Amino acid sequence: MTPTPPSGRTSDADSSRDRASAPVVSTSVPTLTLLALALGGAIGPFATDTYLPALPLIAEEFDVSASTAQLTLTAFMIALAVGQLVFGPLSDRIGRRGLLILGSFGTLIAAVACALAPSIWLLIVARTMQGFFGAAGIVLSKAIVADIGRGPGVAKAFATLMAIQSIAPVIAPLFGGAVVPFGGWRGVFWLLTALSALTLIAVVLAVPESLRPEDRSEGGFVSSLRDMVIVGTHGPFVARTSAFVFTFGVLFAYISASPFIYQDMVGLSPTAYSVAFTINSLGILVSNVAGARLVGRFAPEKLMLTGVTGMSIAIVYLVVVVALSPSGTLGLAPITVGFILLTLSIGLILPNAAALTMQATAGRSGSGSAIMGAAQFLLAAIVSPLTGLAGSTSAVPMLTVMGVSAVLVLIAVRAIFSRPVRAT
Repeated sequence: MTPTPPSGRTSDADSSRDRASAPVVSTSVPTLTLLALALGGAIGPFATDTYLPALPLIAEEFDVSASTAQLTLTAFMIALAVGQLVFGPLSDRIGRRGLLILGSFGTLIAAVACALAPSIWLLIVARTMQGFFGAAGIVLSKAIVADIGRGPGVAKAFATLMAIQSIAPVIAPLFGGAVVPFGGWRGVFWLLTALSALTLIAVVLAVPESLRPEDRSEGGFVSSLRDMVIVGTHGPFVARTSAFVFTFGVLFAYISASPFIYQDMVGLSPTAYSVAFTINSLGILVSNVAGARLVGRFAPEKLMLTGVTGMSIAIVYLVVVVALSPSGTLGLAPITVGFILLTLSIGLILPNAAALTMQATAGRSGSGSAIMGAAQFLLAAIVSPLTGLAGSTSAVPMLTVMGVSAVLVLIAVRAIFSRPVRAT
């Protein structure tokens, strides 16, 4: 049962009830709008992965330690989480389009500031700005899809959105590796400047305002916090968000541990690892595309359950592979098979879990998207150091994090099926 909103918030509550009582009609998101939203949402992962090959060059130019240079990544990730908590609830009050344009413009300016940074500390500040404004694209792309789409159209739009966005982490390291030898680390940020400019143009031309004035929240900061509390304590929303976030926990455990597993335990070179990582990442892209085509034939819940089953099998398989391998070593083919099955399954879970989550926001999709995104990146920040607790030649911490996260996903899925929410 949806919590009753406080007084003064009847307009969006009434709208939510009206939509809930109306027949469910599948409404798709226009292709050009979806492409523009995908660009906006891809800035975050692209700005994360593209410049990683350049971190040693940054440390060398500014004569700082590797850990200090890595603060540029830490600051970016923290700002990415905080920005979603700001832009999401604020968009429920003043609309989506203006904030998305602001975020795209701010990301552009921040990319230029990164490229021109004269010191490591100014680079960290610029990266913080880039993460904060880049959060707008991540959180608002989901909210706008939820505003426009209806019924199966929402799940299909999310699958398409994530399929496009999944290309970013696949090609980002390749772009970074190609740019750094010629343009140095600053060349990477000039590349991000061009991408940010393209995103800004696409948003201005193709993304309309999706939140009607009568559906907007009223009140100020306190009202926004109240919205987040209402959404964050709504049982169906919590279950669906948990399925999404802990599935991402499984994925990030793989992302964090894969450099050490492939290079220190399998014995690949950094270049060969990049190829293996790219191949594995294609699993998410393939299942995202397949999921977008299957949504019209199968319910999102069933597709998500199929993915959860595959993910569980993949984790059990990886445990067996590690248990049967000599200590500190792994075979390339067995571990890659497990990782590909894992990414294929995760690519089927995430878009459907996101679609189901956004349908359970009680008319507050901006707040819901912000909570989901912030929880996602917060868990990523926790998972990353945990996977290396036993050193670079042990896969046990990674498998432990995956196992615990998978159990929490199974608990969340059980709750989802016991507390269904009618699609809006």
